[in-house]
Amino acid sequence: MFISIKDAMKQGSGKVAVRGWIYRFRNSNKMAFLVLRDASDIIQCVVDREKIGEDVWKSVEKLLIESSVEIEGAIHEDKRAPTGYEIKVSNLNVVQFAEVFPITKDQSVEFLLDKRHLWIRSRKITAIMKIRSTVFSAIDDFFRSRGFYEVAPPILTPSSCEGGATLFEVKYFDDVAYLTQSWQLYAEAMIFSLEKIYCNSPCFRAEKSKTSRHLAEFYMAEMEVAWARLNDAVDYAEDLICFIVSRVLEKNEEELKILNRDIEKLKKIKKPFKRMTYTEVLEELKKDNIEIEWGKDLRTIEEDELMKKFDKPVIVTNYPKDIMAFYKPRDSKDPKTALCFDMLAPEGYGEIVGGSERDTNIEELKKSIKHKGEKQENYEWYLDTRRFGSVPHSGFGMGVERVVSWICGLDNIKDAIPFPRTMLRKNP
Repeated sequence: MFISIKDAMKQGSGKVAVRGWIYRFRNSNKMAFLVLRDASDIIQCVVDREKIGEDVWKSVEKLLIESSVEIEGAIHEDKRAPTGYEIKVSNLNVVQFAEVFPITKDQSVEFLLDKRHLWIRSRKITAIMKIRSTVFSAIDDFFRSRGFYEVAPPILTPSSCEGGATLFEVKYFDDVAYLTQSWQLYAEAMIFSLEKIYCNSPCFRAEKSKTSRHLAEFYMAEMEVAWARLNDAVDYAEDLICFIVSRVLEKNEEELKILNRDIEKLKKIKKPFKRMTYTEVLEELKKDNIEIEWGKDLRTIEEDELMKKFDKPVIVTNYPKDIMAFYKPRDSKDPKTALCFDMLAPEGYGEIVGGSERDTNIEELKKSIKHKGEKQENYEWYLDTRRFGSVPHSGFGMGVERVVSWICGLDNIKDAIPFPRTMLRKNP
């Protein structure tokens, strides 16, 4: 019976049967040293020509990186081996002899993206995908444990949510539709039924950006809560991020080590997070001779400068109303600002969560829709939610790949998703 490499190492001694792919290989006339990998780990396997027999040895000599094999043998502890254990092979069956693997050391980033279907087998990407899986699971556990219902939003939508300039248009029978930018408008309709809802689903933004932080297709964990105010949404966001980081530290210590991630930095991610208004951020940046005209959005460079001062996320509230999405209401205490927030991650990873209260004033919504250059008739169904039993409500969206990128300490967000889609890449 075959077991995983990790389970074989837990067994520690005796006979084992494992299977996987050749990760590393070197041999001489008498001995071969195979490093085998599977989804769980890697292990060194030693083949002795005299003990294995000539027929099997002939197969061993033809092995190349990524050949798939089944191995039986005796496992024992060996501190010199890559993961501290070694299997002395008694039998080896080749499932498939691989061709020469095209990926070698020191390949360019673009080449590795071209060969993503193969590079995804690397220990680095495997470690990231395991952490990503933990993040997805943590999102579900967090919301379900707090009484939220999961709702699946439509992917095809009739209009924009975050601005028409970043919409992907698709043919829809004899009409056109758009790939969703966010579930939010639909979530606002659903809270009148279920009150506390969440989703974790793909979103699409046709942003003409080539930065290390942007994807055209990404996952966003979103929530919406009836009766909630801005501070309630901020509290949920703070709790969610702490919960995710704690879960990754609990489940993925080995993967974080593979990625050379400084775990001590992640251990600091605990409540409370610093909270500042947009205006206070401008004052803070002014101390470093960074002058920003009030009313301009914070750029990446300014967010990064601010976050050099902090080792935990920072929550920035009350951005200028005029640069916000139409559904974000004015703050009655400071009408030139909106009741909204962004959460910025430390170490230069930028915005990871964005949210707000939702405007419940139908006339203000109509003005904002017109101000944004949108047609009111496209939003009549949305305005109906304000005509029939409107209540205060709030929500946010968390960029899953941005969170994964930050937790893993990645140089580029493209490694935080299995097959990245960007302005310049739709393959493989």
